[in-house]
Amino acid sequence: MSISPLMDKVVAKLQRSDLPAFKPGDTVRVHVKIKEGDKERLQAFEGTVISRSSGPDASFTVRKISFGQGVERIFPVNSKVIDKIEVLRSAQVRRAKLFFLRGRRGKSARLREAE
Repeated sequence: MSISPLMDKVVAKLQRSDLPAFKPGDTVRVHVKIKEGDKERLQAFEGTVISRSSGPDASFTVRKISFGQGVERIFPVNSKVIDKIEVLRSAQVRRAKLFFLRGRRGKSARLREAE
């Protein structure tokens, strides 16, 4: 159900088409543009996609363990700060939101490799 055909055209123009297809359970490396003063550099954030939302304001959440501490970052899909996304590993999962990984550490936090 769309609001209007004109709105669909506007949303289609704003969508990024250069990003690969990825889903929850995939391990991704997101290259983020960081501004420091007048300089700009790329910083990689590598982790597991634990959720993904859809629509014109779609976003995805990536979780990693850094120095024993869980770190999550939410990225808007159509954001200009994302330079590129690399899919490193794909896992077979049975749910759309993997929030149960927040309470897990070590071997219990492993996901089954996709065939």
